[in-house]
Amino acid sequence: MIRRRVPAMLAAGLMLTGCGIEPTGPLDGGDAPTGVAPGPTLYFVDARGNLVPSVTPSERLGEVTNAVDLLLRVGDQNREGLHSDLPTVDSLGPQVTIANTTITVDLPLARSELGPRGVDQVSCTALGVRRQSGDSRVTHVVVNFTVGRRTEPRTCPAP
Repeated sequence: MIRRRVPAMLAAGLMLTGCGIEPTGPLDGGDAPTGVAPGPTLYFVDARGNLVPSVTPSERLGEVTNAVDLLLRVGDQNREGLHSDLPTVDSLGPQVTIANTTITVDLPLARSELGPRGVDQVSCTALGVRRQSGDSRVTHVVVNFTVGRRTEPRTCPAP
């Protein structure tokens, strides 16, 4: 009989003493996300050759395809001292597929039409929009061209 009471008394004693952490009331976690973005973040190049993010006001985030298409159509328009290393595209836009952790962007351009910073602009814009939409699983971008070799999976080099 004593053997049955000892474990029960020990369990009751442990429950009464707890772990030493005092209970708290509800904590304020701030405002809940609304899912509304002022627009996609497109990446441009500054005078020193650095990639710089620039939000394009559109009152919606859109998809990666929309953002890369917009980046290609903006071309070399100067905005806030920034420029694009991408040629302006007036034809069909890019095609985008997402599989596992990689975004693949098929550009309607030959590889020779883009320098390294142009490829970086596309990569950073694609990854940035995907992350803005809440998908942190996607970590790399592959860029395909109509003519020329595709890029290896890459990340965004911008800080």
